[in-house]
Amino acid sequence: MITKHFSLVAALALSTGMACAQPAAKLALDAGTEISALVSANHEATLSSQMAGKIKKVYFDIGQQFAAGAVLVEFDCAESQAKLDALNAEYMGARETHLAKLKLQGLGAAGDLEVTLAAASGERAKSQVRQQEAQMAYCFINAPYEGKVARLKAKQAENVAPGQPVLEIVAATALKATLHVPTSLAARLKPGSELSIRFKETGRKYAAVVSRMNSRVDGVSQSLELEAGFVGNTAGLLPGMIGQAQFSEATGKHK
Repeated sequence: MITKHFSLVAALALSTGMACAQPAAKLALDAGTEISALVSANHEATLSSQMAGKIKKVYFDIGQQFAAGAVLVEFDCAESQAKLDALNAEYMGARETHLAKLKLQGLGAAGDLEVTLAAASGERAKSQVRQQEAQMAYCFINAPYEGKVARLKAKQAENVAPGQPVLEIVAATALKATLHVPTSLAARLKPGSELSIRFKETGRKYAAVVSRMNSRVDGVSQSLELEAGFVGNTAGLLPGMIGQAQFSEATGKHK
């Protein structure tokens, strides 16, 4: 009777252990596991106005590509230009006065103090011109890099305040993918690990390489954030797309 009771307990323990082991087996990741990957640009920016004024012209619309340094937005700066012209005139007058004082000093008709004051007046006028020229630079919003317009937040003929967002841009090249991988898989990855990312929108797979790995695991999801840079042609990909990434655990090569 004791032997039968012991056998029953052992059988129950064995079956319970197998039941507990099954969920763990489901959590184990193999090389074909797919993980969601979000595409983003290496460079994105919201460009804001540095002055208060009216928008004269917006040169690019949503989705249009521009070169680095291109003028994206121009403001109406007729008043600022008129002020700059007036300051330039004052500077020219102050400079001529200084030159005249120098000539008079050579003839003994002007003292050192007069020449010094005339020189100081010229330098003051010159600094005012430079200050206004710096302000005039705010009349344009230039592209910090090659890219495309993602969103317009102000339109032509609108008045904007300093610091008000005008448009959002994204880099036209150098896309990357962001993934959150379980720690069980992250432990087997490193910068340089290769993967492939499939997108149903394009019907293609794109090769990528792990470029950065976060130094901290998310305590709630027990996952690690990493970035992967695409290798080769990325035609058809746009920031915001979500694909399915696969790692080859055995060889470290993408599929």
